[in-house]
Amino acid sequence: VQLVESGGGLVQDGGSLRLSCAASGSTFSIGTMGWYRQAPGKQRELVATISWGGSTNYADSVKGRFIISRDNGKNTVYLQMNSLKPEDTAVYYCNANDFYAPHWGQGTQVTVSS
Repeated sequence: VQLVESGGGLVQDGGSLRLSCAASGSTFSIGTMGWYRQAPGKQRELVATISWGGSTNYADSVKGRFIISRDNGKNTVYLQMNSLKPEDTAVYYCNANDFYAPHWGQGTQVTVSS
């Protein structure tokens, strides 16, 4: 499974961005997909996950501001990020889990300026 993220960039405090992650390769057994992030000097942390059936889970820090969704026909997961804050600045990584292992994208930088 290969994951390619897009949609990162620079945005002002309070702005919005939408991240996309397209999966390719042996995608038939992909279940839960999600987004994680890693800020400089910090550990990678969960942002949000979504099951194949659409059940979602969010970190407390993003609840009410971020929305995760997926299109199973396109093997793509999205992260709509609203009301962005400087503390959301990080590299965002896409994750997909199948029968064999977790898979990770290369990451996309999100920078929120104050």
